[in-house]
Amino acid sequence: MRLEDEIVQKSFKDEFHKLAVNLQFTAAHYRNEFRGRLKPYEISPEQFNILRILRGQHPGAASAKLVAERMIDRSSNVSRLVEKLRVKGHVNRTACDEDRRSVDLEITGQGLEVLARLAEDMETTNMSLADHLTNAEAKQLNDLLDKVRG
Repeated sequence: MRLEDEIVQKSFKDEFHKLAVNLQFTAAHYRNEFRGRLKPYEISPEQFNILRILRGQHPGAASAKLVAERMIDRSSNVSRLVEKLRVKGHVNRTACDEDRRSVDLEITGQGLEVLARLAEDMETTNMSLADHLTNAEAKQLNDLLDKVRG
């Protein structure tokens, strides 16, 4: 559906104005769908991002600083998010031997299981994109988004 119809707006100042609104609207649409997929697992998109980062470091640990640097939403409060994941049993947090001000974070077996169960749901989300775009269009859009970010 056209953006104008979705947000009931007849026109935009120019194509760049429309693009800015379209990027925000599309990101919000995808984020809402993503949140819905995560809801049964009682984790947020930011917590999911942390679990994926830690899975990439598994079986080793990662510093909170490394996690913060790799977050998609870099304004996230990593300490608060990690604490919620720790309480749920998805993450272990230990003091770093080299720097007592730092903490090491490790994904637990339970955290790995949550990601494994989520994999099928995430594949469904990815496939819904494939219902609307060809592989070549997805590559082109990825290239254009990379270009927009400079």
